[in-house]
Amino acid sequence: MELTITSMTPEDRLYAYNQSSQLEGQTGCIGHLRGDFGAGKEFYTSWFDHRREYKTDEFKAELDEVVITLREKNGLLCTRDSMTRFCYQNPEAEFEGNYCAEYGFKVQTPQHTYMLRCNPNYGDYNFYLYAYVARFLEHHMEKAKQGIRFITPGYKELFRIPDGDHIRIFTGGGETRDRTCRFIDETHFETSGGYSSALYHICEFAERLEQTHGSVIPLRSSLPVQCFSVLPSSGELILLTRGEKGYSPCYDFSTPDAQQNREFADDRNVKNGVTKAQEAAMFAGSMFGWQTPAADPRNYDEQGQPIKPRQKDRGEAR
Repeated sequence: MELTITSMTPEDRLYAYNQSSQLEGQTGCIGHLRGDFGAGKEFYTSWFDHRREYKTDEFKAELDEVVITLREKNGLLCTRDSMTRFCYQNPEAEFEGNYCAEYGFKVQTPQHTYMLRCNPNYGDYNFYLYAYVARFLEHHMEKAKQGIRFITPGYKELFRIPDGDHIRIFTGGGETRDRTCRFIDETHFETSGGYSSALYHICEFAERLEQTHGSVIPLRSSLPVQCFSVLPSSGELILLTRGEKGYSPCYDFSTPDAQQNREFADDRNVKNGVTKAQEAAMFAGSMFGWQTPAADPRNYDEQGQPIKPRQKDRGEAR
């Protein structure tokens, strides 16, 4: 059997874990296979149904073929060693899982898509293979590209976040709650985190916030948790934290020389993988609000300068 195997994209990785029943139905998630290699060459598996209405005889026969093909000599699921080699040969597939580094691969057939999450470490389950009806999954993922909208009760858009990104809710009582959000459709999303999950209409969510005197901001995963910067008015070295207003002075590292502080901030940010666009967005978010467009790194160039909106040509429709 010929299989198309590619490394998962960040968007694909959202579907390599258990979904809510709502998402399982929309994406056509048939079920998943969990397995491990025991001491290294054994092969132990368990199958878990999700949407049994899609578990046809044709699918069951194909799943057997897919697993047999992946189990061929030196294949991805042949042994733990072969899995380890395959993962290391595809470093772009690595991502930070729930508690360790994992590797994600998309396996495709004409009718189905399989999201394969791998953990080559001994002493744990080594893989999870999630099976989807391809046309349902593709349709949902295409719609999800528009992102999740957050609005006022009057339907004025405040901001959008990508599917799977995060928000911080400020309650009227002064508490904060961080939640992960999943796209359902143009007007619905799910939240998870803490002790509960919930499904909301975007207007219902906005009205609840208004009634409880709460507010919400994005916690964009495209931004670092922290970064260094320099205060323009004084040249002081400062530390910015995602989702927090203002800044923290860096008394231990700041000097009277603004240029020296700038060089320190640049050096530390580079070492921490923080780009100039991210620093500029962090600064804007801490000063003007994390829900503003200026707090999105996509609105800056490589030098951290704002990207000007494209001017319409005279002949272009307005």
